[in-house]
Amino acid sequence: MGAMVEDAKFRVDKFNGQKFSVWKMQMEDYLYQKDLYVTLGRKTKMPTGMKDEEWNLLNRKALGTIWLCLATSVTFNISKETTTSGLMEAFSRLYEKPLASNKVFLMKRLFNMKMSEGGSVVDHSNDFNTVTSQLSSVGVNFDDEIRALLFLCSLPESWNGLVMAISNSVSRSSTLKFDDVVDAILSEEMRRKSFGETSGNALSAESTGRKMERGKSSGYRSKSKKGRAKSRSRIVCWKCGKKGHLKKDCRSRKGKEGDAQQEKNHEENVIGEVL
Repeated sequence: MGAMVEDAKFRVDKFNGQKFSVWKMQMEDYLYQKDLYVTLGRKTKMPTGMKDEEWNLLNRKALGTIWLCLATSVTFNISKETTTSGLMEAFSRLYEKPLASNKVFLMKRLFNMKMSEGGSVVDHSNDFNTVTSQLSSVGVNFDDEIRALLFLCSLPESWNGLVMAISNSVSRSSTLKFDDVVDAILSEEMRRKSFGETSGNALSAESTGRKMERGKSSGYRSKSKKGRAKSRSRIVCWKCGKKGHLKKDCRSRKGKEGDAQQEKNHEENVIGEVL
């Protein structure tokens, strides 16, 4: 919808060929507020007790009110209509056609709808309700639980934790309610804003935690390896006299064996002192 028509109390967006169902609802309410609603749904018959002059004037006022709420680009399509009811029916034929192509387009738009990371839940909810209202106007209706499930599926990955919590909170005997789901999402959005969280904090915090744990464990392993290497560098082989290895690992084959058990005990005592 385009520019607006407003008076001291009410305001209606000018219809430019888009979101007809929303504009139609606003327009009908606007006519009720202006006491011109009696012209809706009546092509030729006037209310009982009303004179022709009064009826024609009332109809002309309602027709003029609607005309003022139209963008220039759409006025040519209904320029021949002379009654309020005829005008609204002409719009319905043009913009509320229950054709298969319209249904497919709206269904694709609904199923592909995805809230962006960091996006507003209120704006996303408004877009979602607009599409479902347009589908309802062409005869495609969803029950309350299906709408709730579709809305949960349209949330970004950073909301997966809350989506799972809401899904698991429903027992077998109960069903999800759309209004309750939206209220829970809005409450969570307010909580995140109050704590200064961004939309991706839940995911980034989790991944950061895993990285930190991996860093700590790898650091501990590297320190352990360094400590063992440093300790082994102080060991002296009792066979060749060189540092860095034990007699059992010595590559030298020279010298006499001596008392194997005594040397083994001696080496173990030295290693114990070094460590």
